[in-house]
Amino acid sequence: MKALAIFIVITTITLNTMAQQKIVQTAGRTQLGEFAPEFAHLNDDILFGEVWSRNDLLSLRDRSLVTITSLISQGITDNSLKYHLQSAKNNGITRTEAAEIITHIAFYAGWPKAWAAFNLAKEVWNEDVKGEDAKAAFQREMIFPIGAPNTAFAKYFTGNSYLAQISDSQIPFFNVTFEPGCRNNWHIHHATTGGGQMLVGVAGRGWYQEEGKPAQEILPGTIIHIPANVKHWHGAAKDSWFAHLAFEIPGENTSNEWLEAVGDEEYNRVK
Repeated sequence: MKALAIFIVITTITLNTMAQQKIVQTAGRTQLGEFAPEFAHLNDDILFGEVWSRNDLLSLRDRSLVTITSLISQGITDNSLKYHLQSAKNNGITRTEAAEIITHIAFYAGWPKAWAAFNLAKEVWNEDVKGEDAKAAFQREMIFPIGAPNTAFAKYFTGNSYLAQISDSQIPFFNVTFEPGCRNNWHIHHATTGGGQMLVGVAGRGWYQEEGKPAQEILPGTIIHIPANVKHWHGAAKDSWFAHLAFEIPGENTSNEWLEAVGDEEYNRVK
C-alpha cells in the first residue's frame, strides 16, 4: 500500500509537471531592455515566465479571458489589448466566444469600451473567415457570426436572412443578417406593460420604419428603440448587406404579430 501511495504521488507530480507549459517572453527586453532593464526583467521573467507559466493551476485560456476582460474594463484598447486578443485566439478562444465575451463585458464596463475592443477583435479573428464571395466578405466586417439561414421565420421575410444567437443567458439576443434588399414584414411587438425591442446596428447599412413615419437609416453603432404595440419593419438597404443585434425587451403579456410584407414599390420609396 505504501508503495502504491508513493507511486500515485509521483505520478500526480509528473502529470502536473507535464501539464505546465513554460511561457517564454522577450518583448520586454526587445523594446525596453536598454531603457528599462528591470521592467523588462519583471515583464519577461516574472509576469510571463512565472505567473503565466503557472498554467497547471489556471489554464492559458482562462488567463487570457481574465486579461482581456481586465484591459477592456480599464479602457485599454491599444496594441497591448490586440496582443492579448491574439494570445486569446492562440489559447483556444473562438471568434464566437470572443464576441460573447466582449458583449458581456459591455454591460459591466461600458458600451464605448466594448466597441473599441470589437474593432481590434475583428482584425484578430478576421483571418478565420475564408472565401471571397459576398457573404464571406461581409463576415469579415464584423465580429459576430452571420449564423444559419433563418428558415424558421423565412415566411416573414422578403429575401434571405440569417440568424445567430449570441447570448442565451441574462439578456438573450441574436445577430440578424440580411442580404441586400432583404427585409422583414410589418410586425408588432405586443405587450400590456414593458415589451418592445431594441436594435443595434453591427455592420452594413439598413433601414427601420414605423408606420406613418419616415424610414431611419441604421449604420454600425445606431441604436433603435422600438416601443411595444408599434407597427414597424426593418431590413437591409438595396445595395448593402446588413446586420443588427436584436434584443427583446421583457414585459407582460408579450407576443409578436406578423403582418403584411413590405412590397417592392413601398420598399423602393425608402431613401
